[in-house]
Amino acid sequence: MRSSSRGRVHSPSLTTTPTIRETAMPSTAGALRRTAHLINHHDLHADHQFIDQATNAIDLAAAIFIAAEGHIPAEFYTDENTSLAIIGASAPAMAAIRTLSDSLITPAPYTEIAPGHEIPDYIEHVSSWATTKHMFADRPPTLSEVIGALHRAAEAADQLAALPAQRTAA
Repeated sequence: MRSSSRGRVHSPSLTTTPTIRETAMPSTAGALRRTAHLINHHDLHADHQFIDQATNAIDLAAAIFIAAEGHIPAEFYTDENTSLAIIGASAPAMAAIRTLSDSLITPAPYTEIAPGHEIPDYIEHVSSWATTKHMFADRPPTLSEVIGALHRAAEAADQLAALPAQRTAA
C-alpha cells in the first residue's frame, strides 16, 4: 500500500491503470474507443460464437458489449443465440452498436420479428460489416479500417453529447 499526495491510502490495484470493472460505465463514445482498443489487442473474430476460444479473437458486437458492460459472459464462447440476447438486452452496448451502425455507409438489414413486422438488425450489421466483403470492395475492411470507423463513430457520439438539450415550451 502506498499513500497519495493527499494522504489517502490506495491499494496497488488502484494505482495502476483501472480495469473495465474498476471504472464507471463508459459513455457511448467511451465504449466505442474501448472497443477499438480491445479488437486491436485481440483481433476480430468472424466465425461461430462471439469469441474464439483458441485465439480470443472477438466479434465486433461482442467487443462493444464487453467495452460497454465491463465483463465477458461465458455464453460468448459457447452459445450464439444466448449471446445475441445478452447483447440486445444491454442498453449501453446497443447505443454504441447503433451509433456505429448509423455511421457506416451500408444500411442495417431488417429482421422480421412477426409476419409483416421488421426491425433493423444493428448487431448483425456491425458484425457482418467488419468481417465480410462489401458490394464494391475486393476485401473485408482491415482491422485498421474497423478501428478508424469506431473512432469516427465515437467522435460523432461526442459531438451529439455536446449538443445542448432541446426543450419544448410548455
